[in-house]
Amino acid sequence: MQTLLITRRLPDAVLAAARARFDVTLRDDTAPMTTAEMAAALATYDAILPTLGDALQADAFTGPVRIRLLANFGVGYNHIDVAAARAAGVAVSNTPGAVTEATADIALTLMLMTCRRAGEGERMVRGGTWAGWHPTQLLGQHVSGKVVGIVGMGRIGKAIARRCHFGFGMQVVFHNRSTIADPGVPAQQLGTLDKVASVCDVLIAAVPATPETYHLIGAGVFAEMRETAVFVNIARGDIVDETALIAALQSGQIAGAGLDVYEFEPKVPETLKAMENVTLLPHLGTATLEVRTAMGLMALDNLVTFFKGQPLPNPV
Repeated sequence: MQTLLITRRLPDAVLAAARARFDVTLRDDTAPMTTAEMAAALATYDAILPTLGDALQADAFTGPVRIRLLANFGVGYNHIDVAAARAAGVAVSNTPGAVTEATADIALTLMLMTCRRAGEGERMVRGGTWAGWHPTQLLGQHVSGKVVGIVGMGRIGKAIARRCHFGFGMQVVFHNRSTIADPGVPAQQLGTLDKVASVCDVLIAAVPATPETYHLIGAGVFAEMRETAVFVNIARGDIVDETALIAALQSGQIAGAGLDVYEFEPKVPETLKAMENVTLLPHLGTATLEVRTAMGLMALDNLVTFFKGQPLPNPV
């Protein structure tokens, strides 16, 4: 029976399924593994089921490596140096598909909360400062019929587009590095990210974190956005230049932002926390029991298939 390290607690159904097939060690800690911890684990186990933040950059692979597969829990794998893993003879898989609908739901949650000032309203009620309804209180922005700009028209981008188009009658424009023949809804692919930013009422980032997308959205993009526009990020924190975002919000260059991820997560700048026009969520994109269970079972499917000597279902 192969040995498997699971770096953080997963839903009970996933742990039970893992223990039925592997000799499992569960690291029951909510914090990511350090480079030193991960280097030791790479030399100890046959496989590791890591997740967001676990330190799997090149320096983790400099010592002895026993493991054969990193079955990542999550679609994003920017915490893994895939080239270094491959050079060490380690395969990498992820869990696409399982995260799509839940992450798209959070994009809409952030859009609505920010445009309709829901976070401000809840803080008002909880803080005991709500004196009752009046006609000009917390006037937000209507989203129905507006223009949504989506950056990255992959699975999640398309799921966001469906919700915006069919749920709110929004016009969809998008930017994608390759041509998308069928975005799934009536939508217009524009040639540049700046053009998308200039015409939309809500700009939503849904691209993976890669060296090419690092700080993809920065001062230039925010300068193109309307003063009434809102920015939403459900992708990864470092695709956004957080300093530029803060400057755009402080200057009134954009109207607000809804964020589920942060450039230096879990650190969130105090400046952002102090802004009433910013909605801040603690990386809730896939946070439902059904989705996290499906992600874990997909990671296990990659493990089981791999050790049967068959091609990985979800190779990176």
